[in-house]
Amino acid sequence: MAHMREKKHPKMEEIEITDIMYGLSDPARVEIVRLIAQAGKPLTCGELNCDRPKSSMSHHFKILRDTGIIETSIEGKEHLNSLRSTEIEKKFPGILKSILKNIL
Repeated sequence: MAHMREKKHPKMEEIEITDIMYGLSDPARVEIVRLIAQAGKPLTCGELNCDRPKSSMSHHFKILRDTGIIETSIEGKEHLNSLRSTEIEKKFPGILKSILKNIL
């Protein structure tokens, strides 16, 4: 099995509610979160391109990582993106469920 690496992610104790709200303040990022939530499994960047340029999507993935919403692990050439749902729910009970309920 290929070795999996992870990109740098903030610790959940460093994340504030305003970070989560900022991360979800752009329609492209909301769409990324919706697609991952619907899939119920990590998705590659290619599966989440949302018909936008790669440079634009890289920017959105970085913001979602920096705000603590997604976690990206690297397996070979694939970047697998997953929601940090459990961690977010533990720190901010109900926030992600409430947001997802309105976009799924």
